Amino acid sequence: MRIRATVAAVSGALALSAFAVPAAHAAAAAPNVTFSNVKVNSGKAITLGATSTVKVKATYTVTHPTTVSMSNVLTGPVLYRGASAKDADTQVVSDDPGTCTTVNSTTVNCTAYITLPADELYNSDAGTWKEGGLAVDKKTEAEKWQNDLGTIPVRRAAKLTADATPEPVKKGKTLTVTGKLTRADWQHGTYIGFGGQSVKLQFCKAGSTTYTTVKTITSSSTGALKTTVTAGSDGYYRYSFAGTSTTSAVSSAADYVDVQ
Repeated sequence: MRIRATVAAVSGALALSAFAVPAAHAAAAAPNVTFSNVKVNSGKAITLGATSTVKVKATYTVTHPTTVSMSNVLTGPVLYRGASAKDADTQVVSDDPGTCTTVNSTTVNCTAYITLPADELYNSDAGTWKEGGLAVDKKTEAEKWQNDLGTIPVRRAAKLTADATPEPVKKGKTLTVTGKLTRADWQHGTYIGFGGQSVKLQFCKAGSTTYTTVKTITSSSTGALKTTVTAGSDGYYRYSFAGTSTTSAVSSAADYVDVQ
């Protein structure tokens, strides 16, 4: 990713750019807290269009000794791509410190929000991100970073079209179904053809709500799709793409064909 998010503290004049710690405080003891139960976007994949900005909710639990007052500690979730949540070049920290509710004398449950803007991502950032946590002592600004608290997919949004011709068509005649599979290009703010992908042509008979797969074809180098079928009955044709580890699943809008 290009630019990490900025995290601002909510108390007094204290403002921390991504919880950055001045060198003068480097020797201070890190907050004695532990993160667990981190869940970003309810565990669902985060999908970003070519120019979209997505803000997702994150929940987490923080445990601490009774000697630690959470009123003196700022916490927030971290998404990162590198070996450590602390790596500034591959991290996104929550927009603001989490809002926490006391469970008991040693436990709080917290909520925060993380914003991912597509125009700050490289296409290569799509894939599995790791979840972590960051705690900062309000007085000393000493940090604790915690790694490997879970994973979440971050995917490029896909688009898919379908057009069956001719319409109407006589029973037993050939229908040609064309379409195109594209996906978000975050680096250029547009959608580009997604080639070499398996895409299913599906049919739903008029009066039904169930689609069945007619055949599976492969998108061309430009993402183009084209195949033929024999017209049998009135109904809807669509293309359906299952997605990949870096690209979202998508189905095209259905195209109704009147068979005479």
